[in-house]
Amino acid sequence: MSSIPPRPGGPPSQPVRTVRKIQSHHTLSSSNNAANARPTHHRAPRLSAGHEDVSRPPQLAPAPQIRPHRRARSNSDAASHEPVVSQAQKRPARKTGSGFGVKRSVLESLLRDGPQNANVLEALQELRYLVLSTRVDADADGMSPYRIYLWLVLLNIAPVPTDDYLTLIHRGRSPAYTKIRNDTFRTLATDPLFKRRVTEASLIRLLNAVAWKLHDAKTAPTRSHRPSSRKRDKDRLINTPPRIAEDEPFIDEPSPGEPSAGANMSESAIYVQGMNVLCAPFLYAARSEVEAFALFHYFVTRECPGYVRGAMDGVHRGLRLVDRCLEIVEPKLAAYLFDKGMQAELYAFPSVLTLCACTPPLPEVLHLWDFLFAYGPHLNILCIVAQLIRMRDTILESPSPNKILRSFPPLDAKEIIALTVLIVRKIPDALYAELLDHAK
Repeated sequence: MSSIPPRPGGPPSQPVRTVRKIQSHHTLSSSNNAANARPTHHRAPRLSAGHEDVSRPPQLAPAPQIRPHRRARSNSDAASHEPVVSQAQKRPARKTGSGFGVKRSVLESLLRDGPQNANVLEALQELRYLVLSTRVDADADGMSPYRIYLWLVLLNIAPVPTDDYLTLIHRGRSPAYTKIRNDTFRTLATDPLFKRRVTEASLIRLLNAVAWKLHDAKTAPTRSHRPSSRKRDKDRLINTPPRIAEDEPFIDEPSPGEPSAGANMSESAIYVQGMNVLCAPFLYAARSEVEAFALFHYFVTRECPGYVRGAMDGVHRGLRLVDRCLEIVEPKLAAYLFDKGMQAELYAFPSVLTLCACTPPLPEVLHLWDFLFAYGPHLNILCIVAQLIRMRDTILESPSPNKILRSFPPLDAKEIIALTVLIVRKIPDALYAELLDHAK
């Protein structure tokens, strides 16, 4: 009882408030006045004996002494500065490597360091096998620091100077600009990951630049041949009778580069509907528009030019191959779909044209593209067959399979790739050769 200060006369609750006011004043000001002895003497046994009053925080006294040091986040006022220093020393270690851990994967190490014995072909085979056996390290959004470089290596694409891309941008609207603007706003419109990372403006710029490249490639041979044909016509007019002039329309007619005669054909050839969805994963995974431009332009000109021609004959050949491969691998399912009048032309057109990029989620699309770029985009036909096999029971039990096939279930890249590897063994060599060439 001696530790409690004596209460003066008056209501019993007033001295307690007075003591608390004195203690609060001492805590905030730390002044050496006459009342300082009582709260100091009163606080010492509490800290040692552990009888703190929860309603009052006497531990706040040391806070003004430590706060000017601007310490790191801590829950203890009595904590020393050693943990802060050790945390600061550990931070750089977390940022080494690829950003997902200090230890890099074998795939990333091979991609960064290159072949050890300078054997590029052997290193490429190992790189493809690592893509098949181990997934590319990526976060929940599908972002990887080295995936875009993996694609560039697998497709053997040289770097494109930024000035070349900017030159195409500064040329303004291409002949296909109106078509591009009509499609870009609905590109993966329901995918929040894509909308958060890729803007419509960047998509328009890239598609417009590729349209200019395709336009130039289409008109360049005509321009190079035009001076020689005009010179030949001039020589004929000089050295022959005037009747040769009747053949001039026949001579000039085949020139497809004339903008007045073939403007519509040129526009349909440099852009087709669906190229916006095919372009989307390149922009999402790339670290810059120039990288996405290099990949997308190479892909539509070298890997699948038949997909972007005016008639899209490569896509239609791929759809017929889906039916033929399904008939070999799963004849019962194929017969059921054929009896219902469900050919691949009715349900698989977007999946063939966009390499399954039309089916969410986008991170799984990127993993599937890792596999397709490693072993060939022609395997996308078998990936579509694999998705149908995974839906086999649901389709066979449904009296109207067209309702099920309107939209495929979410992609599971790991399961689809594993099933595709099994399917490819059942494909005859002649049919596999058609798979290889169907998009050319």
